Order: sequence, then C-alpha cells, then structure tokens
Amino acid sequence: MIIGLTGSYCSGKDTVAEYLVENKGFTHYSLSDVIRDEMRSKGIEVTRENLIREGTALRANNGNAVLAVLALKKCAPEENCIISSIRHPAEVVELKKRNDFILVNVDAPERLRFERMQKRNRENDPRTFELFQEFEKRESQTEGPGQQVTESIKMADIVLVNDAGTLEELHAKIEKVLTECSRRTGEI
Repeated sequence: MIIGLTGSYCSGKDTVAEYLVENKGFTHYSLSDVIRDEMRSKGIEVTRENLIREGTALRANNGNAVLAVLALKKCAPEENCIISSIRHPAEVVELKKRNDFILVNVDAPERLRFERMQKRNRENDPRTFELFQEFEKRESQTEGPGQQVTESIKMADIVLVNDAGTLEELHAKIEKVLTECSRRTGEI
C-alpha cells in the first residue's frame, strides 16, 4: 500500500509519516527530499524559497509529475510506503495510477498551523500570521509547474483533521485512517 500525504503548511504531515514509519513499518519518501538531493548535487543552499524554486524548475524541465515518478521508483512493490510533500495535481494523477495508492489530506485550522510553525522555529519560517498566509497563497497556484497545494488537496481520498490536543489522540485518528486505507486498497 502507498499512502500519499498532502496538506497545508504545518498541518502535521511529517508527524503522521513518522507514526506510520515507527509503528507500522512503512518506508517514507518525501518529494521534498527528491528536490533537496538535486539541490545538494548542484551546491544550492536548502531553504524553503530555494526548494520551491528548484521544485518548480524540475517540473518545468521534466514534466509536472517528475517528483512522483522518482519517488515511485524508490518504493518497492512489496513494501508499504508513505509518499509525502505532494504539492501538484500531476503528482497525484501519477500516483493514482497505482491501485494501492490512497491520498490523505492532513488538515488543521489555520491559526493552529501558524502556532505549530512558531513552535518549531525554523530559520526561514514566516514570523507573522500575515506572512504565513502569503506563503500559503504562493504555494497554491492553479496552473503551471509551481506548487498547487490547494488543487492537490481537492484530490484527496481521505481527510485527517489534525486538531487533536495530544499525540495519543492524533495516533488514534491515524489508526482510523489506516483502517480506511486498508479497506479501500484491499490490503492489510
């Protein structure tokens, strides 16, 4: 089974992926890691802005589904995989060619996501709520090779609302989503 994770900025996609890796034996491939590898090979500093720019360039030069194609090559047929950082509809279309693929939108209220971003305190994160909203708008184009997070979210099969107060509550929600993914793909 392949579970794809899409969602807005700081919605908890990595936390969901970590749980499935640590507790369910999934292997995690991030489309952002594909871009990071490319950037390192070119000697480009890994910042959020550079990730967006390089991801857009990769899509423009190699087709909008290129990151999904590269991630699928890493996922062996017999393993359960998580593919995260899905930010373009063409990636979703490519991944949905697999019968064992389910796209999960990890969502959370906007203010909560901003608070999470402030707590993680990464160097290049926006410091105000207004800048946070601007970042999200830039990641939600509706055409071309740039990020189209909102369009990708619309293609989700399942929504996991990550507004839980504790990790245990989130883990319980993940278990329910995993059960639904298994039901839909016919895999356990």
